[in-house]
Amino acid sequence: MYAIVEIAGRQYRVEENKYLIVNRITASEGDKLTFDKVLMISDKGKAKVGEPTIKGAVVSATVEKHGRGEKVVVFKKKRRKGYTVRNGHRQDLTRIKITSIKTKAEKAATTEEN
Repeated sequence: MYAIVEIAGRQYRVEENKYLIVNRITASEGDKLTFDKVLMISDKGKAKVGEPTIKGAVVSATVEKHGRGEKVVVFKKKRRKGYTVRNGHRQDLTRIKITSIKTKAEKAATTEEN
């Protein structure tokens, strides 16, 4: 089972118990997050597509750790002018673990069992 989710303006394909690296999220390590902008869910070959999102579908995740990406070097040069500029950039990233993908029907079934 996998889902397409919008997290911080970008779309990601997520699966349960898998890790995902996204742009920095303002949450502490160990915090639980829920994402309700689920665009598509596929389970055993059956796909359910939202219009634009699936109502009642929720993806839960926990924040594993914060870090930074690899350095990207930006180099500018104008030939024969003696002009060179070198800048670097490292993106702030967050690693999250997807704990569950639930639809409205699954949420109702789990509440009835408890």
